[in-house]
Amino acid sequence: MNDGTAPSSTATNAPASAPAIDLRGLGREFAGKWAVRGLDLQVRPGELYGFLGQNGAGKTTTLRMLAGLLRPSEGTLRIDGLDHGTHGRALKQRLGFVPDTPPLYDYLTGRQYVALVASLWHVPRADRDARSRDLFERLGLVEHADELCKAYSHGTRKKVHIAAVLTTAPRVLLLDEPTSGLDPLSTRRLKDLLLAESQRGTTILLSTHGLELAEQICHRVGILAGGRLAAEGTVAELRQRHGDRTLEDVFLAATDGLHDGAREGPHGGDARPGKDGDAP
Repeated sequence: MNDGTAPSSTATNAPASAPAIDLRGLGREFAGKWAVRGLDLQVRPGELYGFLGQNGAGKTTTLRMLAGLLRPSEGTLRIDGLDHGTHGRALKQRLGFVPDTPPLYDYLTGRQYVALVASLWHVPRADRDARSRDLFERLGLVEHADELCKAYSHGTRKKVHIAAVLTTAPRVLLLDEPTSGLDPLSTRRLKDLLLAESQRGTTILLSTHGLELAEQICHRVGILAGGRLAAEGTVAELRQRHGDRTLEDVFLAATDGLHDGAREGPHGGDARPGKDGDAP
């Protein structure tokens, strides 16, 4: 089991290649207000990238655009080099999305739900059975596998949905607040699982309020503020830019929670949007 420390230097330096996730000038407007505006973000193949931000910063909106559940108002979105607007169906076969509140079917058991998702993704039965057994074991779900989903806690529902998504072996995995509702042991198991998936080559983008989670497992982190990327880098790089302060201090400074001065850009400098770009 992983000891909870940050990824090794070998893992941290993800290979330099074409981005698995490539967002250019991405934006989403709701009733005249921009939830996300001018977002540029690249995630490398096999990278475990942490998406940080206050409530309302645009993290979930960005993930929903990546998952094909929201259409961008502006900009481009590519996954594995394929444009989301013209290859949406093909991209859905490569993606796995775990929302904060997973949509399980209450009158299926956890085992049945995982089997249903696998069948919809045309996973061969032998592969489905082998993967689901492994994932139920690693996520501590074996004793709950044959219970109805309606009886599950929020945390158990989330773990079952994670197992279902990973049974389809996605190339890109998107997770919205994956540790919310999980107890410490389940959180530890999930961290180990995500690190193992990244080492297998799965690209992972997760949003989280948990700064400790980002420090422990993410190769790089991006801090979103006002719908824009306010700071980005490895945890060590971000701390170094702020005089070796904690990641919490970096986060507060980047989101204007520490002082009223200019928010830094992704790689330093002022990143405050103009009045026409302020997001709610």
